[in-house]
Amino acid sequence: MKTIGLLGGMSWESTRGYYRLINEGIRERLGGLHSAEILMASVDFAPLSKAMEAADWTKIEAILSDRVRRLSGAGAEILLICTNTMHKLAERMAAAAAPAKFLHIGTCAADEAVAQGFRTVALLGTRFTMEENFYRKHLEAAGLDVHIPGPSARQWINELIFTDLCAGVFREDARKTMTDIVLALADEGAEAVVLGCTELPLILTAKESPLPILDTMALHASSAVDAALDS
Repeated sequence: MKTIGLLGGMSWESTRGYYRLINEGIRERLGGLHSAEILMASVDFAPLSKAMEAADWTKIEAILSDRVRRLSGAGAEILLICTNTMHKLAERMAAAAAPAKFLHIGTCAADEAVAQGFRTVALLGTRFTMEENFYRKHLEAAGLDVHIPGPSARQWINELIFTDLCAGVFREDARKTMTDIVLALADEGAEAVVLGCTELPLILTAKESPLPILDTMALHASSAVDAALDS
C-alpha cells in the first residue's frame, strides 16, 4: 500500500471528510482492520483566506509549496490538495510534490462526468473556481459543456462557503437556496452538478439536489484509494 499525503485545513470541515472516506475505502477494499497509510499537513486557513481576497497568490504558493515538499520528503507517494480552489496552483504544487504522484481533483470530476455519460454540467464553487479557467479547462478538455450561475448567485455561493460552511455552519434556508440555484441551472440544460468546493457536499446531498451530483471530495478520495492500492 502506498502512502497518501493530504494537504488540508482549507477548511478542516472537509479535510476530516477526506480522512474518513479514504479509510472507509481502504477497509472496503481490503477488509478486516485495514486502514490507509496517511501523512497530513493541515494549514491555518485564516491567513490563506485573507491572501486570496488580496489576490496574493505568491504568498499562498509559498506556504502550500512548503507543506507539499514536507509531505513528499516525509515519504508521501501520492499527494492530494484537499480543496478545489487551491488547484489554481496545481501545476506548481505538482512540481513541488515530485516524486510523489499528484492527483488533480478537476480531472477526477471530469472523468466521472464522462463515465456517467453527461455532456453538460453545472459548476459550483468559490468565485475563483466558477469564474476562472484553471478548473473549467479540465472539464472542457473532457468534452463537457460547463454552465455556471449568474453573478448574484455566484456571489451568494462564495459568501456561503467562506462565511458559513468553512466555519461549520449549515443552515436549512441556505440548503434551500442551493437547491433553487441548481434547479435554475437544470432549466438551462445542465444534466449534473459538479460540487467544485469540498464544503458543498456538506450542505447539498444527492437527496436534496434536483440534478445528479458529482461530489469532488468523494471522487478525489476514491482516486487516492485506487492509487494507494495500485501495484
